[in-house]
Amino acid sequence: MAASNDQTSKKYMVLKPDEASLIGLIRFLISGNIESKQFIECLRVKKTSLKHRVYIFFSIFIQNVLQFAAKPLSVFGSIFELWLNLLACNGNFCLFLLNLLRGHFDRRVELDKNIKPGDKKYFAELSVMASKIAYENKAFIKAVVEDKWKMELIGEYDFWNEYQQKYSTQGLIIHDKTANPDMIIVAFRGTELFNADDWCTDFDLSWYKFQSMGKVHSGFIKALGLQNDQSWPPTIDHDNEKPIAYYTIKEKLRKLLHPHSRTKFILTGHSLGGALAILFPAVLALHDETCILERLEAIYTFGQPRVGDVKFGDYAKEQLKSYDIKYYRFVYGYDIVPRLPYDDDTTLLFRHFGPCLFYNSLYEGKMFPQEPHKNYFSIRAFITKRLDALWELVRSFLLPHIYGPEYREGLLLLVCRLFGLLVPGFPAHGIQEYINAVRLGSAEFWRCKEGITGGANKCFCSQ
Repeated sequence: MAASNDQTSKKYMVLKPDEASLIGLIRFLISGNIESKQFIECLRVKKTSLKHRVYIFFSIFIQNVLQFAAKPLSVFGSIFELWLNLLACNGNFCLFLLNLLRGHFDRRVELDKNIKPGDKKYFAELSVMASKIAYENKAFIKAVVEDKWKMELIGEYDFWNEYQQKYSTQGLIIHDKTANPDMIIVAFRGTELFNADDWCTDFDLSWYKFQSMGKVHSGFIKALGLQNDQSWPPTIDHDNEKPIAYYTIKEKLRKLLHPHSRTKFILTGHSLGGALAILFPAVLALHDETCILERLEAIYTFGQPRVGDVKFGDYAKEQLKSYDIKYYRFVYGYDIVPRLPYDDDTTLLFRHFGPCLFYNSLYEGKMFPQEPHKNYFSIRAFITKRLDALWELVRSFLLPHIYGPEYREGLLLLVCRLFGLLVPGFPAHGIQEYINAVRLGSAEFWRCKEGITGGANKCFCSQ
């Protein structure tokens, strides 16, 4: 089925860092003429302010630095994964080393036994753990879901990205039959530690504008399934060899959500996966998929980057309110990713919407209209970020003595925390912080009677 005008982007700006030179970037800073620059593909965008040009300059520069390090990062990541697999097959000492390193940062795979179906935290716990295992290989995911969680694994998927021409989007679908009503969990994988393309997506400032949705981040919308002609048709011809994330998951949900059942579903993801989780229902609404949206219970995102502009936020809030969908956006400490792409009060290019469920380094939670220090590069937070990173390093030795051995941190995470003293915000993005926040933090301030759809001032805590 062909896309309507409302489902096709008629205005966009896409950055092409691989075609940019330093001299070309400097000329762009001076002239501001976008249309004549080969490293910027755009439609109906001619001039930008100096401030916006500076943001574009640094976005392209950082992406080029990341791409320069892409191969070494990938090779190191592959060797590291192979090493972990070899450790798993050899001797007691190797198993000891594996326990120090397993899961990159966090070795927990069991659901918290203190949080049971029906508890306030249950679906947040299940969501954050599903977001965690989404980073693992298929055999590992199957073993955890079926053997440890005793749930049904509907499938784990590698989705095709039409623009990158590779399988760069991953996700999984779980069916929890212990909940009442039973619940389907759709979890998107987030930013991989050693994947330069994923980090480039977080720093990218490219966007597509849609008539009703507003401006949406290009990297996220491409990962979800935007077509090569910048359109979102309601249906496409399926290619089983190259499944597209949005269309594949939509069809799976259509089959799983039987008209006469009470089954509902939850969308979740960490980092880039959180961006896909909140973007997915926005596209469903664009296609008037009422039957699916009516069964969407909630969206849980952890360390989610900004997805669109103010208009997109208003559009998404309207849809969430219309279908009574709860949206829980968790942010921990000085996590860098929720503060990307840059949010500026004058350009209003990318902005979060809905209240922020913020946890500090003591796992004390509070609801804010937006995360404190909304941009990572903040002069006011220069000292406090590093003090926080130092406390997180000290805290890593205290947690297992206070809460038990399952809170012991691996060697790689301890090394990462040392690096965090120089570049705070990266260790804070780890999924382990969000698992700790859900398990150790209070849920009273975020368990809302009406979700977030009425805005922060209309969200009331459960008693």
